Amino acid sequence: MIYLDNAATTPMSANAIDTFVKASTEYFANTSSLHEQGEKAQNLLNKCRGEIGRIIGATANEVYFTSGGSESNLRALESLYLANKSKGNHVITSTVEHPSVHAFFQKLEKEGVEVTYTGVNDNGIVHLEEVEATVRPDTVMASIQHVNSEIGTIQPLQEISRILKKHNVIFHSDCVQSFGKIPVDVKELGVDAISISSHKVYGPKGVGAVYMNKDVKWNSVDLLTTHESGFRQGTLNTPAIAAFTTAALDMVTNMERNLEYMRELRETFLEQITPISHLLKIEGNPSNQLPHITGMGIYGIEGQYMLLTLDRYGICISTGSACQSEKLEPSVAMKALNRSSQEVRRFFSCFYGGSQHERGNNRSG
Repeated sequence: MIYLDNAATTPMSANAIDTFVKASTEYFANTSSLHEQGEKAQNLLNKCRGEIGRIIGATANEVYFTSGGSESNLRALESLYLANKSKGNHVITSTVEHPSVHAFFQKLEKEGVEVTYTGVNDNGIVHLEEVEATVRPDTVMASIQHVNSEIGTIQPLQEISRILKKHNVIFHSDCVQSFGKIPVDVKELGVDAISISSHKVYGPKGVGAVYMNKDVKWNSVDLLTTHESGFRQGTLNTPAIAAFTTAALDMVTNMERNLEYMRELRETFLEQITPISHLLKIEGNPSNQLPHITGMGIYGIEGQYMLLTLDRYGICISTGSACQSEKLEPSVAMKALNRSSQEVRRFFSCFYGGSQHERGNNRSG
């Protein structure tokens, strides 16, 4: 099998599996329990929180564990909005966000909040001048993703942050696709909150995290919530969090080597399809693009047909967000780029994975 759908999910690494098994065996107790086993599990949790914080340039008390990227996005945005909505009735996001982010802002619209969806240029980059023009005295918050999961565009978060900070606008970013692949330092990026996920970096599914700047107000979404300092309900999955931390540390340790390897994979892939290059439309600009992702279309062939045909030969690709796959809706990124209906139907993407130091049994690139 050749697996080219790592934007949807990655296989667990051997190190993450080993950690999960060990933590499940030795740190199984509820971290909220007051007995010795509970304290043992709590100590492991604290260590994981500190390591994730260190990776992103935050402190341990600014990290909150969740069930994954979508919950991280929804809970971070709602927590921030609830605490700061008295400032005004306006929020900002972009047209290329993950469906979980769009879901939150659509909910606000139904509640009478004004939402501005900033557009993007032909390569998927948010227009900075549009962001500047969009900010108002009553703008509460903004959410702009770091890396797009379909075409790999990297947004200029530092420049966006400088604009927003001039107006004291809270800034959240969905960093699910960038975390572990390129540097994510919350202080350097100038963000107040980010969302990350485990199963995009060779950790287990069902776990993620949110960074919340300790100087920014947020409110609990659910009443009587005590877990994660009131951030979310439910007993924490300590073994999964430990495995997530192991996978994240491995990714960050090998980041430069992996980045070079992904560039080589992408170049090799593009070289191999040179004979049909006249039939291809490749999206994005490599200078502002995660090398792991190639979004494209082949003239005369629908993306869904390509997916099904390649699947017969053991090659896995994607035609959009896996979170929306059952709805058979067109690619969010392609719609945001104002592509024609034919171009939208032709679109599919390949997300290279694996690394030079650990490939596993299935080829990921």
